[in-house]
Amino acid sequence: MQDIIFKTYRPLEDEEYMCFNHRQYFTQKLLSWRRQLVEQAELFFEELKGDRLRTADILDQSAQQTEIFVDFSTRERQNKLIEEIDLALARIKDGEYGYCEITGDEIGLKRLEARPVATRCIEAQEQFERMVNARGRSASV
Repeated sequence: MQDIIFKTYRPLEDEEYMCFNHRQYFTQKLLSWRRQLVEQAELFFEELKGDRLRTADILDQSAQQTEIFVDFSTRERQNKLIEEIDLALARIKDGEYGYCEITGDEIGLKRLEARPVATRCIEAQEQFERMVNARGRSASV
């Protein structure tokens, strides 16, 4: 029943931040996203069990191996995303969801809507990215 309610509900800025409705909405959003990723993983492994590499042509085999490598890379990113979703769900239970892990400030509904696994407010995320970019530039010099 709640699943149906939160398909039409959208968090509003004039509601108390991370109120019950917000937490339920993001819980359902994260669980739905997680289910999709798990289903994609199951399909991937079913396809992998098939006869993907049973071709006589060496060029076809090479192309298929490259495709499988790309698929595994995608699968690895999806596994990391599932871990991030699980951590976000734990933060909801702990009452920490929606707050920046660096500053403690609100992350914001718009940012969470776009990236429900976000752990930093925009300012902290931008600062982090600048720091990573600066390290990358200094490492390549």
